[in-house]
Amino acid sequence: MIIVDGVVGVGKSTLMNILAEERNMVPFQEPVVDNPVLEKFYHDRERYSFPLQTFFLNKRFEHIKKASSLKNAILDRSIYGDVIFAKMLNDTKEMSDEEFDIYNDLFHHMLKHIQAPKLMVYLEISVDNAIDRIKKRGRDYELIVEREYWERLNMNYTNYFANYNFSPILKINVDNIDFENNLEDRKYVLSVINEALNKIESGGY
Repeated sequence: MIIVDGVVGVGKSTLMNILAEERNMVPFQEPVVDNPVLEKFYHDRERYSFPLQTFFLNKRFEHIKKASSLKNAILDRSIYGDVIFAKMLNDTKEMSDEEFDIYNDLFHHMLKHIQAPKLMVYLEISVDNAIDRIKKRGRDYELIVEREYWERLNMNYTNYFANYNFSPILKINVDNIDFENNLEDRKYVLSVINEALNKIESGGY
């Protein structure tokens, strides 16, 4: 089981689909489709922060349980990084302390019942490049978000994955890499991931 994580716009879904095809893995998409709360959240974060994070936590728990029962699976984000968003919302008081305590209890309880991935692939990117990619993608509810939010998100991601220790982790900076459209960039990213997986399997990672 491999997890691909990183901030909004970094290319998680694209890389997941590439790896799924390359390595014959079952992909698990991030639960943004048929999400009844996501668009509402971007218009009123304080009102919808707790139901949104609870929705994501539940779906990601369900996904990683299913993924861990398969021989080869890959996830676009996961339960592990979900806490980043809840913490951010609590820091800005858009999620109350009481709500965050309930979320945290659920999160840590769920961690006891899941299998860690073989590899966490963390895609690093600058705020400016992430925003450029978000604009190109053109999702209305993302375009209304202020730059400060994306800056805080990037900082929280950096801090979280600097201390991540649930599994082996591979960090790839993609500021100057276009693995979606550039074949050489794609080959490079795949080779780095394959090398990490080979090291893990040989016990040398």
